[in-house]
Amino acid sequence: MTASNTITMADPLWRPSTKAPRLWAITAALFWAPVIVAEIVCAILISGLPTWVVGAVGAVTVFCAAVHILMVPMWRYQVHRWEISDTAVYTRTGWFTQERRIAPISRVQTVDTERGPIDRMLGLATVTVTTASSAGAVKISALDQDVADRTVAQLTAIAGTNSSDAT
Repeated sequence: MTASNTITMADPLWRPSTKAPRLWAITAALFWAPVIVAEIVCAILISGLPTWVVGAVGAVTVFCAAVHILMVPMWRYQVHRWEISDTAVYTRTGWFTQERRIAPISRVQTVDTERGPIDRMLGLATVTVTTASSAGAVKISALDQDVADRTVAQLTAIAGTNSSDAT
C-alpha cells in the first residue's frame, strides 16, 4: 500500500465513567488483601523466619499492591476508550498490554449488560457485545448505568436496522 492509500484510524472517543478508577482500585485491593493477610499469618505461624526476609517480602508486597491499587487504575483510565458508530463497535483496553477491538455491527448477535456488586455500589455497568467472531465478545467496561442503558438501546437499534446475517 502506498503512503497515499494508508488508512489511519482515530482512537475511540469516549472514556469509561470517571468512577472507573475507583472500581479498578477496589478490585485490586480485594486481590491484594488476602495476599497480605496470608503473609502476616505465615510470618506469625512459621517460626525461625529471619526478620529481614519477612520485612523484604512484606515491603515488596506492599509496593506492588500500592502500584496496582493507586497507579494502575489511573493508567487504565488514560488508555480505555470506546465508541459506537453505525458500522462498528470499537474499543481500546488494557494497561500493560493494550488491545484494540473493532466489531462490525453486521456481526453483532447479542448485547448484554452486567453489574457486579461493586459495579452496583458505584452505579456502573459493563456492556458486552457478542459477535460472530472467534475472538469473543467485545466488552465496554465501567460505564455509568444510564450510559450503559443508552448504549444497549443504541446498539440494539443499529443492529435491528442492519439486514446482514450475523452468523
